[in-house]
Amino acid sequence: MTDLDPERRRLADVRERGVPWYRWGPYLAAREWGTVREDYSRDSAAWEYVPHDHARSRAYRWGEDGLLGICDNHGRLCLALALWNEHDPFLKERLFGLTGPQGNHGEDVKEYYFFLDNTPTHSYMKALYKYPQRRFPYDLLVEENRRRGKDAAEFELLDTGVFAENRYFDVAVEYAKVGPEDVLARITVTNRGPEPAPLHVLPTLWFRNTWSWGWDAVRPRLRAVGGLVQAAHPTLREYWMACAGAPALLFTDNESNARRLWNVASRTPFVKDGINAAVVGGETHAVNPAAIGTKAAAHYRFVLAPGATETIMVRLSSLRHDMPFDGTDAVVTRRRAEADAFYSRIGGAMSDDARAVQRQAFAGLLWSKQFYAYDVGVWLDGDPAYPPPPEQRQTGRNSDWRHLNNADVISMPDTWEYPWYAAWDLAFHCVPLALVDPDFAKRQVLLLLREWYMHPNGQLPAYEWALGDVNPPVHAWAAWRVYKVDKRMSGVADRVFLERAFHKLLLNFTWWVNRKDPDGRNVFQGGFLGLDNIGVFDRSKMLPTGGHLDQSDGTAWVGMFCLNMLAIALELAREDIAYEDVATKFFEHFMYIAGALNDIGGEGIALWDDEDEFFYDVLHTDAGSLRLKARSLVGLIPLLAVETIEPDLLDALPNFRRRMEWFLTYRPHLASLVSRWHVPGEGDRRLLALARGHRMKRLLRRMLDPAEFLSDYGVRALSRYHVQNPYVLTVDGTDHVIQYDPGESTTGVFGGNSNWRGPIWFPINYLLIEALQKFHHYYGDEFLVEHPTGSGTKRTLWHIAEDLSRRLIAIFLRGADGRRPAYGANEVLQHDPHWRDYLLFHEYFHGDTGEGLGASHQTGWTALVAKLLEQTSRSRGRTLR
Repeated sequence: MTDLDPERRRLADVRERGVPWYRWGPYLAAREWGTVREDYSRDSAAWEYVPHDHARSRAYRWGEDGLLGICDNHGRLCLALALWNEHDPFLKERLFGLTGPQGNHGEDVKEYYFFLDNTPTHSYMKALYKYPQRRFPYDLLVEENRRRGKDAAEFELLDTGVFAENRYFDVAVEYAKVGPEDVLARITVTNRGPEPAPLHVLPTLWFRNTWSWGWDAVRPRLRAVGGLVQAAHPTLREYWMACAGAPALLFTDNESNARRLWNVASRTPFVKDGINAAVVGGETHAVNPAAIGTKAAAHYRFVLAPGATETIMVRLSSLRHDMPFDGTDAVVTRRRAEADAFYSRIGGAMSDDARAVQRQAFAGLLWSKQFYAYDVGVWLDGDPAYPPPPEQRQTGRNSDWRHLNNADVISMPDTWEYPWYAAWDLAFHCVPLALVDPDFAKRQVLLLLREWYMHPNGQLPAYEWALGDVNPPVHAWAAWRVYKVDKRMSGVADRVFLERAFHKLLLNFTWWVNRKDPDGRNVFQGGFLGLDNIGVFDRSKMLPTGGHLDQSDGTAWVGMFCLNMLAIALELAREDIAYEDVATKFFEHFMYIAGALNDIGGEGIALWDDEDEFFYDVLHTDAGSLRLKARSLVGLIPLLAVETIEPDLLDALPNFRRRMEWFLTYRPHLASLVSRWHVPGEGDRRLLALARGHRMKRLLRRMLDPAEFLSDYGVRALSRYHVQNPYVLTVDGTDHVIQYDPGESTTGVFGGNSNWRGPIWFPINYLLIEALQKFHHYYGDEFLVEHPTGSGTKRTLWHIAEDLSRRLIAIFLRGADGRRPAYGANEVLQHDPHWRDYLLFHEYFHGDTGEGLGASHQTGWTALVAKLLEQTSRSRGRTLR
């Protein structure tokens, strides 16, 4: 390991010797309130049952949240910041945002915070929070957003004027590990305003409440010992928190304040918001004078002159140190330099701006790892110490997922707006994760396939709000991509990982075939399939027309699933011929799906429309069948199912080759779907694709047309054709309309929280780029396509893939005018020197301008920009602007 930089050496130590570098990390959620896990209401009103106003006073059942905090990998002991500007009505202990019903475009965090750095073992982390010096406008944000309709923009924190004249504090927190169980926190606060301003900083340590529910009454303990805080827990080794200087240590208990919440006596005299009452309300009796409890804070108060900075050092260690802060600045500096060394080896030639984008994308991805606990059986039945939940729970949300028992660190889409895993999001997270921590990426791929996640029937859990909803089946793709990235970077083919994933994916594939192709026609349904409002009506619900949908995207996703499983089976068959049989199974199944999608020998109305040269969903009712002619990603997703089979592989697997040739000979109507390309000196390369040749070119003609799908910033989710030509389906006198909405959703379909009717989404764009690369591998440089459509310029598919990559990357890069498209018209984020270099990675992007929309910290799949930067710079060696 002598050639490894220190961070890669730490990763090797974890892998080879089990050194617990992962024990501590940013696993503390940004939001636990308003989640399904904490909801014990009669009507499944999760947003209302534990609202933000209750969060400071109510002990959570399943998790914890905090401001830029950390915890151990089982979420037992937590460390985070609390702040007070002497104007707010309570401590700033967690991020504020709007719930789904409050926001005019759904739930939305109303704070400014940036993830700036992070290493895979969390040996170094940095984040920044912008804290206003004026009273935080909680009520104004709620009232104004409630007043606005869906046609109006969201009302943001900057719009309130609370940051006027730069009256805010920059609060930067850096974590640096001295050792696996020894963490330094350096908190740096700077007054950006024009006048002196007071600030209270309270590094807070607490135990997650595991003792109040009637299962285990053993209570952990924090207590003051010689100016330190000692933490003792029955399942965690002893820890010590040291705080530089001589701050007052305040103690209370992580117990609900029943008096404030429900006007009944609290179980304990010292409650969760006791420190808040002591600092903000001056109620000194609210904290324990015996300096003991399950929640403790070190209280610092400063009055900072304009431009002045103060620094606080905190150390949380499994050892008690007599001189805890000797040499600690050097440790932080060294860990930051080690992070620089680690990231310098990822990617090729990039500009400083491009490398900063990539670095912060990785930072957000790693900061979004969260300890997630949710035992559905216990949640449904309730706890011994409390009354049973309402009877409705036994047949309500997630009631058929009793087996599911989560207690793992999981990569989250966004730890505030989406503080829960989502199956297809997680698959995309794993690809950029594989560049920095392939072992963690592989564990994440396998996690949802484990028996305590996967349903006994083979379904993967979709997400917390409705585990039984259906996300696109991209887990096989993720397993295959992570395997290949890991193999390229390490030089080692981890077939054990691939085999483990493959066996469980067989169960999931069988679920799709049994449940989502009810007529056995190889034409699949599936519902909304992660695309929210892309349909003319909510595809996850009973159709207002009755009947059912044959889904172009559902069928294409399963076709892609088939090809991913085929690729994996062929790879495994290189060393174990037993996999040749199952490879044959997936080859033949794919051919039948391709035949069904392309209506080869079929009956009835086809998904492909010869006149429009596009794929559509088909609605079947008692009155007949109808194509739903909205030109959207639904019709482009068939492009994603493409794979080539190399001649050398066919030579190495004669049994598979023999069966494939038999099938193509005796199923001539399906054989026409397979192209054969002769490679001089090598043999025949095979192309398997749902849309190849003529149909592939026709789809690309629309996809690459600026008047339809092609934006300056990628491929839109809905054709711009629908600006002037909305698609209308009238049912029982009601018009169901799809029109081009390039920004936030203007409809309440699927909650109105996300919009697939025009914006640019990274995951689908990434798959389209990959598909173009695969087509190029088969057709080569002589196969040219007009790009953009109508330009008269013809390019190879490889060059088109590169151009799409550049368009997506350009969303984040500062252009010649000094502006980043992702920040739109926000002049503060565009130009202010204290803001402009800090990046947000949004859920999706405006179809015409590239402005970031939706969840602001969904670095999960938007972190694919880091992979695009890596592969673009590596493949061409060019310097990206």
